[in-house]
Amino acid sequence: MWKFNPILKQTIWGGDSIAPFKHLHTDLTHVGESWELSGVKGDESVIANGDDRGKTITQLLQEMKESLIGKANYARFGDTFPLLIKFIDARDDLSIQVHPNDEQAMAKHGKRGKTEMWYIVDTTPDAHLRSGFSQAVTPEQYAAKVADSTITEVLQDYNVKPGDVFFLPAGRIHSIGAGTFLAEIQETSDITYRIFDFDRRDANGNTRELHTELAKEVIDYTVLPDYRTHYEGKCNQSVNLATCEHFTTNLYKLDRDINIDYSDKDSFIVLIGLEGKCEISTDSESIALQAGETLLLPATTAGISITPAPACKLLETYIV
Repeated sequence: MWKFNPILKQTIWGGDSIAPFKHLHTDLTHVGESWELSGVKGDESVIANGDDRGKTITQLLQEMKESLIGKANYARFGDTFPLLIKFIDARDDLSIQVHPNDEQAMAKHGKRGKTEMWYIVDTTPDAHLRSGFSQAVTPEQYAAKVADSTITEVLQDYNVKPGDVFFLPAGRIHSIGAGTFLAEIQETSDITYRIFDFDRRDANGNTRELHTELAKEVIDYTVLPDYRTHYEGKCNQSVNLATCEHFTTNLYKLDRDINIDYSDKDSFIVLIGLEGKCEISTDSESIALQAGETLLLPATTAGISITPAPACKLLETYIV
């Protein structure tokens, strides 16, 4: 089982919640993202514990291959770790954006696209985010509203609270809003089409590049009545939050010991600490996990036991 050194990203919209949540001491300010587990080229996570300390996730995968991520996953993804796990802290609204699907991204960029999900960890009283259209628009109307800075008028804007979940398939227009601290699980991809950035300028007075036309081609213009994921919270058992070809994510809220059987899974397992502390044990080792930490288990893991101390909440993610 492996933990990783976080990759902290300073952003113009970043807040000050990531370091204390992760129990880190840093002089960095405006930390908008902590990349918890990344196989993105140039930003590969480095192992923080055990005999493999100092290796990157890519090096570990090249050594272990299917025994790390599973036979089917290795055939599908090769030596690229298939998920990117982040914590995101938005002091201000992030840009409105969209991501292409795998087929679209491969055709234009030779890379995979991005389907993702958000689990809201913490919020300020007025926290919000945008997901999907609130009314029907044509591609031409979309482009016109970007041009005259009124695109937010046709987007669904949600007030959010801890525990809210949003699934974001590729093609869904979205934006994380001010006051939102969340965990993000996504395909390993760095392709983002930025649609609107509220006319913000960087320290040099420059606006960020927009990708209006690229986004126009990949946006899903379907209007849904509700873009939130509704689920029933339960204690001491798995609660499914998302299931798709790119990942499955479950929530565990625990106040007693449980055992989880992975013998039927041909996949790695990622555990993301959200609240409290616990001990994760296999037949051969044990490791502590607390809020703000991410743990990777190899596909060879037959099962684990979790001992909360005295209570914990975590996300479990894998690909099958």
